[in-house]
Amino acid sequence: MEIKEKLGAIEAILFASGEPIEIYRLSEASGIEAGGLPPLIDLLNERYDDWGSGVCIKKLDSSYQMCTREQYAPQIRAALETKRSAPLSNAAMEALTIIAYNQPVSKGFVENVRGIDSSSVINNLVEKGLVEEAGRLDVPGKPIVYRTTPVFLRSFGLSSIMELPPLPEHAAADGSEVNDEDNSDI
Repeated sequence: MEIKEKLGAIEAILFASGEPIEIYRLSEASGIEAGGLPPLIDLLNERYDDWGSGVCIKKLDSSYQMCTREQYAPQIRAALETKRSAPLSNAAMEALTIIAYNQPVSKGFVENVRGIDSSSVINNLVEKGLVEEAGRLDVPGKPIVYRTTPVFLRSFGLSSIMELPPLPEHAAADGSEVNDEDNSDI
């Protein structure tokens, strides 16, 4: 298969899917070895840049997805006549943060950390596609556990969950940071 055919196959598969595609699936579907995909995708992105294209291919963890460029979001919104989605509430951001840093977690875990019922908040995050069910815990009642999705990664401009900023090492219950050096005489 010539390079033009390989690039065309990758582009067509990603375009037609509309969803993130795992590297192994893209490899199987295109007939290109998984190790050969990243340089070809880089080449496609270089061509898109050279052409001033409105699309690019993003790496999301172990998947790739064809996406529109952020700079064209206003035009896309206008064309699709979509209403601007409401920003996440503080409660939703709090629950999303707990899930992102501790995933997979149950609603009960989120509720214990937050100290309040979080069922509706988590259900809202699932509806927005930011979190998804990731199985069940092997404990009585077999509660559902949740994890973040590729939509979460894309929404927050991350390639991987490993790119989340580190949590502060020490935090007091009121949210202020504790400095160990100041407490050395206690």
